[in-house]
Amino acid sequence: MRAHLDNLDFTVVAAYERRFRHDVMAHIHAFADVAPAARAFIHLGATSAFVTDNADLVLMRRGLELLRAKIVRVLRALSAFAREWRDEPTLGSTHLQPAQPTTVGKRATLWMQDLVLDLGELDHRIATLPCRGVKGTTGTQASFLALFDGDHERVRQLDQRVAAAIGFKTSIPVSGQTYTRKLDAQVLGAVAGAAASAAKFAGDLRVLQAFGEMEEPFEEEQVGSSAMAYKRNPMRCERINALSRFVLNLEPNGNQTHSVQYFERTLDDSANRRLTIPEAFLATDAILVLMENVVCGLEVHPARVRRRLADELPFMATEELIVRAVRAGGDRQRVHERIRQASVAAARALKDGASRNDMLERLAADPDFGLPLGEMQRTLDPHRFIGRAPEQVDEFLAEVVEPLLTRFEELGSREEVRV
Repeated sequence: MRAHLDNLDFTVVAAYERRFRHDVMAHIHAFADVAPAARAFIHLGATSAFVTDNADLVLMRRGLELLRAKIVRVLRALSAFAREWRDEPTLGSTHLQPAQPTTVGKRATLWMQDLVLDLGELDHRIATLPCRGVKGTTGTQASFLALFDGDHERVRQLDQRVAAAIGFKTSIPVSGQTYTRKLDAQVLGAVAGAAASAAKFAGDLRVLQAFGEMEEPFEEEQVGSSAMAYKRNPMRCERINALSRFVLNLEPNGNQTHSVQYFERTLDDSANRRLTIPEAFLATDAILVLMENVVCGLEVHPARVRRRLADELPFMATEELIVRAVRAGGDRQRVHERIRQASVAAARALKDGASRNDMLERLAADPDFGLPLGEMQRTLDPHRFIGRAPEQVDEFLAEVVEPLLTRFEELGSREEVRV
């Protein structure tokens, strides 16, 4: 059998499958044709799921390792971006409305945090995924017990040796004809988690590109629209979102399939899994390739970032203005009302075409407010509003991301040797 592993003729396999309507039996007969001395023993005691389930788990584990490596590449690229823009103030947003400022780099760490969590989930699945092992037609190992003349310990040893031979620490303790399809659901959950994180990143960037603050890469001769020559569309991020939506729709399929595997198994899982699992892996692989490409070519437009922040910054200072006005002798409730009126009027003016936010000028001209313009303007340094955002970037990179990158550099070297 070892001497003829490369001699299988898959046109012969296909011909057998047309006759037998059974994929594993087709391969068994084709293998027996090229290794006739083994014909009497090939597949002895086994079931189709012994072959296909163990193979699927090998493939899924390797697929998880490949996705993990791509997430690490994205994290490395985002680390450089976050470090570069760690202290650039930018307008925060909650409810898609202007909120207290953060920094461009700090926002990037939010994208990174999601990927770090995904990485942990992939790590867990890789470390704990069992193989099916040697369990027989309904999971009882009856055929193998017969082969070993009732020797239970030899059956257990066979199960352990097969698991070790295909690189698993353990086999699943009990099974029906197949390993529980809950494993598929768990793996799909981990894969879809990475796709969801990429979708969050891509969605944020599409909005930021609409604001003009940041843009995905755009090549020198790239065309944005066949009709509108000026267009620069975020097509890479749109593709990430499209593929992510596809993956997120595949994820529930795993639990749905598991829930209808009656008793020891039914076959309505097979055709479904052959589509769902590979497509989820392939699409997520493409998503992470795209995400790395986008991150490596991200463009930040500081002038636009600062202009949008300047339009809202006076509103951010209102809490401090209340305190200052009260210290200068004002009544808190009256001061609050004067600021409310001035801010509403300034916001309306901006929406109606004013070139800048003049809320402070309105308050300085209000005799009931009582603070000079110069004192109020000193409250508008944007760095006064970003809290510990730059320090959070530094700490996150040093304490969370860099140790991960170092660990995976070492792991990647070992995997290259193994491959």
